[in-house]
Amino acid sequence: MTEVLSQQEIDALLTAISTGDSEDRDVEISAEQQRQVKIYDFKRPDKFSKDQIRTLQMMHETFARLTTTSLSGTLRTLVHVHVASVDQLTYEEFIRSIPSPTTLGVINMDPLKGSSILEIDPSITFTIIDRLFGGSGEATKMNRELTDIELSVIEGIIVRILGNLRESWSNVIDLRPRLGTIETNPQFAQIVPPNDMVVLITLETKVGDVEGMTNFCIPYITIEPIISKLSAQYWYSSIRKGATRENFNLLKDRLSQMMVDVIAQLGSVEVTMRDVIALQKGDIIKLPTAKVTDHLTLKVGNQEKFYCRPGVIGKKMAVQIESPLEDVQRDVFDELSEGDENE
Repeated sequence: MTEVLSQQEIDALLTAISTGDSEDRDVEISAEQQRQVKIYDFKRPDKFSKDQIRTLQMMHETFARLTTTSLSGTLRTLVHVHVASVDQLTYEEFIRSIPSPTTLGVINMDPLKGSSILEIDPSITFTIIDRLFGGSGEATKMNRELTDIELSVIEGIIVRILGNLRESWSNVIDLRPRLGTIETNPQFAQIVPPNDMVVLITLETKVGDVEGMTNFCIPYITIEPIISKLSAQYWYSSIRKGATRENFNLLKDRLSQMMVDVIAQLGSVEVTMRDVIALQKGDIIKLPTAKVTDHLTLKVGNQEKFYCRPGVIGKKMAVQIESPLEDVQRDVFDELSEGDENE
């Protein structure tokens, strides 16, 4: 069988010819040039592929967006959360990288076995507590453990965040994360042996003008049962499956159970502040509605939806829906259009 020369051997032969060195000799290529050695550290084995890391990043980018929205509403201030990095390292390295004391939430990852860690930077923790206690949320340099009241407050925030985590994992598994305990000393949160590999999702968190890090640490043994699902192909296929009739009916059922305000508006009138202050029991305010038989407007939430008539059922006041407001408006528009055509 004819041996095929490599490009390096060809270049070496051409160089020898151009320099006049016509002696027959074998072109030797060093072993270091021929071999491509990949360093493998047995103390830190790579448990996650690049595709799995990328999928975890996409999942938690969704988690970051949901957390941004929920915390902004809860704290009544601008909150921004985004994924800074997704890395794999040993649990010992993670514990050494976080401050002490800090806020460590031990999360039960049911139905997966084992627990994970949600670590919130102390500067973010005290800013959140300050906002919830009515403060401005200014940066503080406190370095102490949380009081019982502060632990109770931050527990409510973590529980709210876990709801976002469940939704962001929904395309992979029906995760039901539950808060176990809150620790302040990292040495007391030994959920796996120090040399076990974990995946660390680092979230840059900004509350008002205060910036800090939120870390979510998941041991490999916890997500090992679903490791095959952490691929971009499975992720996108799950998203496409989401638009099924079954899911549509599920969303419809959930929406049908939501409570909304329904208001029958008798009418409105403008009065002066002097008249409002002078109002007493028994005073009568005349509304623009002329007769009892006139239509009332029925509002669903803040939207006017129906025309109705007042009445009673037994001893309770009630209204009877006559027609959708849109149909009445459409009939009026049709009559105006016909009038314009006749002219």
